Amino acid sequence: MSYRNQWPTNRLLSAAARLVEHAWNESLASLGITHAGVMALDVLQAEGSMTQAQLAHKVRVQAQTMGKTLHRLEVHGHITRSKNVRDRRSHVVSISPEGEQVLATASKLENDLLGEGTLVDENLRRSLAEIISTLGGARWKLEVSDDGVVRQDSDDPVTAKQ
Repeated sequence: MSYRNQWPTNRLLSAAARLVEHAWNESLASLGITHAGVMALDVLQAEGSMTQAQLAHKVRVQAQTMGKTLHRLEVHGHITRSKNVRDRRSHVVSISPEGEQVLATASKLENDLLGEGTLVDENLRRSLAEIISTLGGARWKLEVSDDGVVRQDSDDPVTAKQ
């Protein structure tokens, strides 16, 4: 019997999440993007142009962390930044056509990551959604519907990825 069979569920979940993230980043490296970049591009595609601070808030990271991600995306041509006409101290970030293409490719890589394994199991998805609603709800006011849509304050769609 493996010692991992005795781990508490939260440790198994944490280890699995890190391993999936590392494998996903390795797949994405050939595209010049990381999982953080995919998350940023996904929000920009779904919600349109916004400031770095708004994007950081939606992705749930610090603005400085988002700045590093955006720099990498800009270097690879996946986003554009332009002066904010409402506030000259900030820039508006937009997804570029190249960003749209890399996001589509990244989505295919993400779907192929673990094939038809346990990650397509609806019971697992519901359990993960419940964890996000419970823990994310307390921390970020998040709620996940049965169809996997993450919402903030019960009406603002954050992401609808499966």
